[in-house]
Amino acid sequence: MTASPASLIHPSRIPNRWVQLTAGIVAMMAIANLQYAWTLFTKPIQAHLHVSLVAVQWTFTLFVALETWLVPFEGYLVDKIGPRFMLGAGAVLVGLGWVGSGYAETINSLYFWYGVGGIGAGIVYGGAIGNALKWFPDHRGLCVGLTAGAFGIGTATTISPIAAMLKVSGYQHTFIVWGIIQGVVVLASSLFLARPPEGWTPPNWKVIEAKIKAKVNTSAVDMTPWQMLRQPSFYVIYVMMTMLAFGGLVVTAQLNPMASSYHVDNVIVAFGMTALVLAITVDRILNGLTRPFWGWVSDNIGRENAIFIAFILEAIAVYALLQLINHPVWFVVLSGLCFFAWGNIFSLFPSITGDLYGKAWATTNYGVVYTAKGVAAAFAGPGAAWLFAKTGSWTKVFWAMIVCDLIAAFMALLWLKPLAARVVKESEQGATAASTAAPVKAQGVA
Repeated sequence: MTASPASLIHPSRIPNRWVQLTAGIVAMMAIANLQYAWTLFTKPIQAHLHVSLVAVQWTFTLFVALETWLVPFEGYLVDKIGPRFMLGAGAVLVGLGWVGSGYAETINSLYFWYGVGGIGAGIVYGGAIGNALKWFPDHRGLCVGLTAGAFGIGTATTISPIAAMLKVSGYQHTFIVWGIIQGVVVLASSLFLARPPEGWTPPNWKVIEAKIKAKVNTSAVDMTPWQMLRQPSFYVIYVMMTMLAFGGLVVTAQLNPMASSYHVDNVIVAFGMTALVLAITVDRILNGLTRPFWGWVSDNIGRENAIFIAFILEAIAVYALLQLINHPVWFVVLSGLCFFAWGNIFSLFPSITGDLYGKAWATTNYGVVYTAKGVAAAFAGPGAAWLFAKTGSWTKVFWAMIVCDLIAAFMALLWLKPLAARVVKESEQGATAASTAAPVKAQGVA
């Protein structure tokens, strides 16, 4: 008899789930710079390769596209093979991505190597999130939030040394050194990861499950990706995530050019740091803290309610930033608030995906949803840069962010919430029908 994939690692060799959560957090912190430190490299790359900002920002778009669009396939491999081997492979690609970018002397070579890093980052991101979804059905929002939060906050711990190395040694040397560091850290973290044994549930799961269902729409069945794609709720989730990802990715990719446009990039604000470096540091800290915070909130008030509240706040923050962005202190404070209200999509959307479509294919299913980030990146990177070049102002970009936030916030409350309730009701009816049919089948066999 062939062993099932779930039994390939003996239970005695599976680390405690909290140890695995910690390992996933460390791995996510190690890949954060590929996305969130990118804005520091745009101007040096422009100068060295003699290309436009739009051309440089296509690197960011390609990175996000490969980081997101391959996650469904990578997630399928994680679900089938397990996270340990896959994250090890991701570690190698993450290291090569930045090391290769350091040696790139043409824009096309940069595209290639940063794209390799994007593939590796997608494997690590999808694998770590999927593992948290499977091991923590009892604290899904919080633990997925902690894992996703590590991706948001990771750059905060390294942004100052990276910025200092950029000034002293140049961007190419910085890419190479930090590429090696990041690859080694992810590789070490991958050794602690494993899937739950088949049929595993947390202690006292029946009691806990009943309490969760009183607060959060939770399906009674596991859906395959194909079954998920037949659900109307999936398409509402996908459109919402695309719109909401757009705003945060604009600030992520364009913060340096924005600061330069409003002449606040080189103003010393506090702790010897310029407004730009301090803003990036604060942004990354709040971008990390928001994910477990809103994940915990959503565990208690429901995912859809949390999305509505967070993105009304996000729209207000973006409007305020538009009015006060030329003031260095407000630039730091309000860009941070934007990230605090935005980053939660990476805890709320994987959580709601796990809630509605189950945990058996959680990595693959969220991988499909996560591709929405890749769609948004095309508008947030070169799209926003093109609109700025065309108008000479970031105003229209800010207003696009505000409109997306408001539409998605109301979609969560008025459209997604009733659809999610319907998914849960239909899954419960299907589970009840299956359980009542089972005894009849058994009697026939007897």
